[in-house]
Amino acid sequence: MIIVTGGSGKVGRACVKDLMEHGYKVASIDMVRPAGLSNPPKPTDVNFTRADITDFGEVMAALSGINGRVEAGVTGIVHLGAIAAPGEAADHVIFEVNTISTYNVFDAARRLQIRNIVWASSETVYGIPYPGGPLYVPVDEEIELPQWSYSLSKLMGEKMAEQFARWDAGTKIIGLRFSNVQEPQDYANFPDYQKDPRARHFNLWTYIDARDAAQAIRLSLEASITGAHVFGIANSDSVMTTSNDELLDDVFPDTKRKRPLKPHESLISIEKAQRMLGYRPQHDWRKAT
Repeated sequence: MIIVTGGSGKVGRACVKDLMEHGYKVASIDMVRPAGLSNPPKPTDVNFTRADITDFGEVMAALSGINGRVEAGVTGIVHLGAIAAPGEAADHVIFEVNTISTYNVFDAARRLQIRNIVWASSETVYGIPYPGGPLYVPVDEEIELPQWSYSLSKLMGEKMAEQFARWDAGTKIIGLRFSNVQEPQDYANFPDYQKDPRARHFNLWTYIDARDAAQAIRLSLEASITGAHVFGIANSDSVMTTSNDELLDDVFPDTKRKRPLKPHESLISIEKAQRMLGYRPQHDWRKAT
């Protein structure tokens, strides 16, 4: 059994679907009931528990309850529940909700000896919206330059993961720095981005298809590694038809280019995820439109 917090969200829905299609039993923890869930649930439906993950007691009760109902126990946790973007609440609320909920999930998992955790960090840790431009491109996992309370909360999650993994040498905690998540219907907006290169410069013209985000989550759960790890997760291409060199010359002319760039490659490096997880994005907006 895999538990997914935030299973009713954009990435959560894709994650639950992908895991179930690959033979996993899945339990979703959220404050929002999954769309289409039958009442009473069908045997093929996702198991759903309503819980506030900012409340440690509720998290512990939900995880232990699910763990106790499943013969083989819970084998992994995917933590996606959070305030999902800057500006969705006051800064202090975003920081409080995201850091406390992440701590609660990590600590409840530790107490229940669930040692396989994947969670949603964020591309914002790289320095979005890049005042003065990124340090270099492609940006990679070495960069830690949060600019908002949201990105700071995600960096704090990465630092917490390091300590929880240190406390138990057998634990794996993988943080995925997701780019801006898109669903198939969102690709209808992409032609409009071509009109102004500054419309999407805030995240270096990158994106992640929710289905590829789900792939990265599943591969992380299945990875035979221990310790705390962080991976940049984006699609392999940009949202633009203009080449990277032209975009950078126009918007970030002083940014260092670590190597010659392919015309439309992602400026968030996914090399580490490809090498260590076997991640291969499958969904390209150019083919979808």
